[in-house]
Amino acid sequence: MIDTAIRHDWTIDQIKALYDLPFNDLLFQAQSVHRRHFDPNKVQLSTLLSIKTGGCAEDCAYCPQASRFDTGVDAGKLLPLEEVLADARQARDAGASRYCMGAAWRSPKDKDLDKVIDMVRGVRAMGLETCVTLGMLKAEQARRLKDAGLDYYNHNIDTSEEFYGEIITTRCYEDRLETLEHVRDAGLSVCCGGIVGMGESRDDRAGMLMTLANLPKHPESVPINMLVQVEGTPLFGAEALDHFEFVRTIAVARLMMPESFVRLSAGRETMDDAVQALCFLAGANSIFYGEKLLTTPNPENNRDARLFDRLGIQPLGAEDLAARHAAE
Repeated sequence: MIDTAIRHDWTIDQIKALYDLPFNDLLFQAQSVHRRHFDPNKVQLSTLLSIKTGGCAEDCAYCPQASRFDTGVDAGKLLPLEEVLADARQARDAGASRYCMGAAWRSPKDKDLDKVIDMVRGVRAMGLETCVTLGMLKAEQARRLKDAGLDYYNHNIDTSEEFYGEIITTRCYEDRLETLEHVRDAGLSVCCGGIVGMGESRDDRAGMLMTLANLPKHPESVPINMLVQVEGTPLFGAEALDHFEFVRTIAVARLMMPESFVRLSAGRETMDDAVQALCFLAGANSIFYGEKLLTTPNPENNRDARLFDRLGIQPLGAEDLAARHAAE
């Protein structure tokens, strides 16, 4: 059995050794670790809303919101407060415990941050956990979000440092890590993961997980995204990642970051129920719940509810989250 102590000193060879385990052995160990830290039959539900869509100046090769790509996604304005709050109420009533708001910015302007802060306060008043992803943050902006009551800030590293330049050239890897440092220093919880299926190697997937697990503190939430290919982006037509390799990535993330929520994130629309069940067995215990992510499809709520019923899985409730936070 692999050592399950909380570690921040992983080497690439150790991570590759986990990937190389026989599939059944890897899932057995991941599920065993998962059960030590979480209820194996409860999954945290998050809902994601794009509060400002399109027109982004970045060149992320996977993203349909980049203004330089012709993807049919038009640049929009920041949504009105009441529209966001109405959507949050609907998400809460559908069973979500965390509400995530994403804006297609390189980094937010202070005047826009004022409006986002109003959204955070309004959503939090409904009893939902709050998360935003707004691009790169300055230290003072992170502190303002913390003071407003924000729970999580999402800022993915996307891939390994070595492969990063193949995907994004408009910001560097260190920019990502600097924002994460500002978020952590402000006392916010970190939501940080990456995307697989972008043409990266297994070494790159291992490198991405090494960066996450070797942070001074593991991200509280680790979304693992399967690339959703969108026509017009440079990665459209990329060779799809084998689903067993995706499940392995979930399992390795669970073994390396035992106390983190591991989110089965974008790409579920292409996975059948059996693949998703394997992901839960491998230690995934969070999903995005709703029919749309920022701009791409997601399984309908009733499909998730039917799958949960067949697997005996229940949504993690507010009382479960409160008990977990109290124990931390």
